[in-house]
Amino acid sequence: METLFLILKSVLLGIVEGVTEFLPVSSTGHLVIAENLIGFRGQSPNYVEMYTYVIQLGAILAVVVLYWAKIKETLVHFFPRPGAYDRSGFKFWFTIFVACIPGGVLGVLFDDLAEQYLFAPVPVAMALFGGGLLMLYAEKRFRSNQVQGRGWDVSLRQAWTIGLFQCLAIIPGMSRSASTIIGGWVAGLPTVAATEFSFFLAIPVMVGMSTLKIIKMGGIGLLTTGELLSLGAGFVVSFLVALAVVDGFIAYLKKKPMKVFAFYRLVFALMVLGAGLAGFF
Repeated sequence: METLFLILKSVLLGIVEGVTEFLPVSSTGHLVIAENLIGFRGQSPNYVEMYTYVIQLGAILAVVVLYWAKIKETLVHFFPRPGAYDRSGFKFWFTIFVACIPGGVLGVLFDDLAEQYLFAPVPVAMALFGGGLLMLYAEKRFRSNQVQGRGWDVSLRQAWTIGLFQCLAIIPGMSRSASTIIGGWVAGLPTVAATEFSFFLAIPVMVGMSTLKIIKMGGIGLLTTGELLSLGAGFVVSFLVALAVVDGFIAYLKKKPMKVFAFYRLVFALMVLGAGLAGFF
């Protein structure tokens, strides 16, 4: 019965992860809050931390599946073919690498401190609120300032700018997606291009972070059978839900502004703060 309840909790958290990973609302922040509400953080600390990163891989896999044709194209053109000089694939992944550098360095230096002091509902709510205000300002100020219109044609300078903004995501509740999309706006990318670049950037970032965390915690071999089943359920559910959400999100952004997500962050943050004051956390 205990294993069944753990799996049911995992399914719920997988839905939360799949819905929020690529929306600019912070999947980590929502997971922290949801885990506290359903008592998931009462499990082994190592398992809870590993769980958060493993189910994120399910959502990342959804992006790989949905964008496989584009990913394959970049791999085909990674090296120039005989008689042609097409290094577009290499250029694209090199810009992804450049965008990873600032967040990678900052993550190594401060990730443990962030987990120690900021992975709690109240700090998350404050980051959600502050990030929502930043989204409203950035969309109004920079969204129309577009100097390039394609997500494939990102300069190194633009990639570096996006990478610098991604550093904000070390704060749970800020949202890696929101931070990189705002960085894309500032760099001059239109919303859809900035969002798709954010998707591709998530692949090496999240795979790298998750792999390091799993190795650091001794791997999944230390988990019980119930924990492994729970982990698998969360991974599959987050993958399936993210498949639906990513397509819908891009279709939405082609027609609508992002401010609805900023307003959601503000309202949700106030609700969490109110719940904290009422003693729910």
